Amino acid sequence: MTEATSQTGRGEIERDVLVRWLSDYLQIGAYPDPSLNGLQIEGTPTIRRIAASVDTSVKTLQAAADSGADLLIVHHGLFWGRPLPLTGPHRERVRTALMADLNLYAAHIPLDAHPEVGNNAMMARALSLQDARPFGDWQGHKIGLSGELPFAQSLQDFADRVQKLTGEICLVHGGGNPEVHRLGILSGSGAGTVAEAAAAGLDTLLTGEPEHKHFHDAFEYGVNVVYAGHYETEVFGVRALAAKLEDEFGLAWQFLHHPTGL
Repeated sequence: MTEATSQTGRGEIERDVLVRWLSDYLQIGAYPDPSLNGLQIEGTPTIRRIAASVDTSVKTLQAAADSGADLLIVHHGLFWGRPLPLTGPHRERVRTALMADLNLYAAHIPLDAHPEVGNNAMMARALSLQDARPFGDWQGHKIGLSGELPFAQSLQDFADRVQKLTGEICLVHGGGNPEVHRLGILSGSGAGTVAEAAAAGLDTLLTGEPEHKHFHDAFEYGVNVVYAGHYETEVFGVRALAAKLEDEFGLAWQFLHHPTGL
C-alpha cells in the first residue's frame, strides 16, 4: 500500500473550530472507550495541513512534523484510561509533538463505528457489501457491519480479494462453509465476535488480529475467520477522514504509512 497524499488543499481553519467540527462529526462522546478521544495535544492555533496515521509513535509524530503538518489525526492515540508519567518513550512522544507545535487528535472507537468514514464502513464499501446492518458488539454498541456479498465466492478467492485491498497476506481459519456470502466486518480486535457471527447466521468474519483464546471458536461455531491485520484493517478511517477534511475545508493532507505487521 502506498502513501495517499493530497497537495491540492489551500484552505486554513482555526484549530478550535476544527476540533469542534471533528468531535461533532465523529460523535466522540457516544461510545465507551479507553482512549482519550479528541484533542490530546494542543499545538499551533491555525490548521493548514494535516497528517493522518493509524498509530502514534515518535516516528509518526516526527514524520508529521517533517511533512509540515499542523495536525496529526490518529486512530491509536497516546492516552488509554490511566495517567502515565512523562518519562521514557512517552516523554519523547509528547516532546516531539510539543517541539513541533503539532496538534494531536485521536479517534478510536468512534472512527471504527462511523457510518461514512469509519474503518468498517469503508471496508464494507470496498467489498460491495449489500443490505449492511450493525454487527460487532462493543460494550453495548454495534460498531461493525454485516451483510451479503453480491455473489458467493470461494473462501480462497475472498481472502485474495481482501489481500488486494490491504496489501498484506491474510491468515485464514476455514471453520465454516467453503463459500463466502454472508459476511461480518469488524476492524482491529474482533476475534471474540465469532459466536455473535454464528448467531447472526454469517458464514464468514473479516477482522484484524487473532487471539489464541479464540482459536477454536471458528471451527466449533462453524464460521470462517479472515484475519487481515489489526493495522491493515484500520488504515481506512484516518485516510477517509483526512480526505473529508480536504473536501470540507480545503486542507491538504498526507497519510503516513507505518505498518506493524500485526
